[in-house]
Amino acid sequence: MGYPVRLISIEEKDRLMEKYAEKVLYEVKSDIYGCCIKLLTNLKSVKERWEENFYAMSTSIRSHGRLVVVKDPEESMKVLYDPQSKTAFLLNFTYYGWIKSLALSVAGDVLEDEHSTYSVHGACLDFNGLGVCLIGASGSGKTTQAYGLLRSRLVRVVADDWFFVRFFGDEALAYSSEKNFYIRADLAKTWREFEWLIGKAEFDEEGRAIVNLRWVIGKGRIMPITTLKNIFILKRDPLDKEFCRRLKPEEALKTVEENRYFNPHFLVDNEFKKRIRNSFFLNLFKKTNVYLVNTVQSPEETQTLIRKILGLEE
Repeated sequence: MGYPVRLISIEEKDRLMEKYAEKVLYEVKSDIYGCCIKLLTNLKSVKERWEENFYAMSTSIRSHGRLVVVKDPEESMKVLYDPQSKTAFLLNFTYYGWIKSLALSVAGDVLEDEHSTYSVHGACLDFNGLGVCLIGASGSGKTTQAYGLLRSRLVRVVADDWFFVRFFGDEALAYSSEKNFYIRADLAKTWREFEWLIGKAEFDEEGRAIVNLRWVIGKGRIMPITTLKNIFILKRDPLDKEFCRRLKPEEALKTVEENRYFNPHFLVDNEFKKRIRNSFFLNLFKKTNVYLVNTVQSPEETQTLIRKILGLEE
């Protein structure tokens, strides 16, 4: 993880709110899967990207969680988080991708503790009414393979980076979390179908941009919900000659647990959180087909393998 997180007391939270009150120039309330998450910042660029990224919430709704994003020359880059009030202080952050992930993490903390709704850090697509999830460590090819599948007119997108899951009987329902998507500038180097989208985007110093994917794939291919059926855990291991194998639920749980659930943005790690996350993922893997895919082949070869498993043919 690229930033340290320190848990603080509600008393320290109050002190910090008082310290940074005069710095706050902008306040925005957003709807993240029913949670009202409030942004307080002195950075206009963060406020503008946030508004592009998330759905607006009525200003009359009381917030469930807060992000205070400010620059403080007396501090290093860090996150200070009060789990009681769900308030996170993001000091000296310049990369918006981390800011939006931490907003989702605060919402996830609320949903996980109080509403039996869980976070998955990964892409979620829909094919023929059934959900396809891609998770894995950074650099394993999640985004590449997700957008590779979106080249098919039969595939629709729920989320490209983070989604929430609830169980209803034997089904695991996945819900979208963001209005627009955060893409990399090098996306079109792999899939030329997205060159037009890249040309319209305004990229930051990190080579990322928030875009309206409806421009390319159409409004009708953005889905708010799907029923999860297939999960692909991606890894990149040149020493492993096996490109794909199906995992038993217990094997899949061990894999995600050993990799901190492939989510570097969780704010709270303790035995209680571990217990409920393990219970969630084991239940999820029992309700779905789980495959471990080694992405050491070319993106197109890995894409062909995934499409074959899904039966995706046009």
